[in-house]
Amino acid sequence: MYESSDLRKGLKIEINGEPYIIVQFNFVKPGKGKAFYKCKLKNMLSGVIFDQTFRSSEKFKEANLEEQEMEYLYSDGNNYCFMNTSTYDQEFLSEDQVGESLKFLKENTICNVLFFDGRTIGISLPNFVNLRIVETDPWVKGNTAAGSTKPATLETDYVIQVPPFVEKGELVKIDTRTGEYVERVKE
Repeated sequence: MYESSDLRKGLKIEINGEPYIIVQFNFVKPGKGKAFYKCKLKNMLSGVIFDQTFRSSEKFKEANLEEQEMEYLYSDGNNYCFMNTSTYDQEFLSEDQVGESLKFLKENTICNVLFFDGRTIGISLPNFVNLRIVETDPWVKGNTAAGSTKPATLETDYVIQVPPFVEKGELVKIDTRTGEYVERVKE
C-alpha cells in the first residue's frame, strides 16, 4: 500500500480496479487548512488523463503490473506483434497500446511489455535506441553557428533535430524519453 506521501511522477497505482500512472504531481500547503496533493493521472487502459486531488491521509493500492521482456517482430496494419524472448509466446498490441513508442520502434527491438491482470496494456522502450538517418539536408561548409540544428528523418519516419555535421545513412543514439538526438554511433 502507498500513502499520499509516497506519490511522485511515474508511480503506478490502482484506483477502482484500474491502473493509473502519475503524469504530474504537486504538493500544496495552503496558509490555512490541511496540505493536499494535486496529481494528473493517466488511465493506463484507456489513456484518459484527468486531474485528481488527494488528502494527506489517503492510501493507494500498488497496481498489479507485470513486465516481460519481449522482442518486436512486425506489424500487420494496426496490430504490432511482440514475442516473449524466453517462452516464444506472441502478443499483439494495438496502435493505441504501443502509443508514442512507435516513433522509435523498429523490428527486432527488445522492450518491456506491460501486463495488468494478464492483459497487455502497453510497452516501455529502453532509454536509448540506435536508429539510422534516412533523409537530411547535406552539411553546408561554414554552417557552424552554435546551437544550430537541422531536421533529419529516421528509419521509423520520425523527424528529429540533429547537429549540422550529421549525414544521411549515419546511425544515431536517440533518447526515447525526450525524443532527442544524443550522439552519433560508431559502427
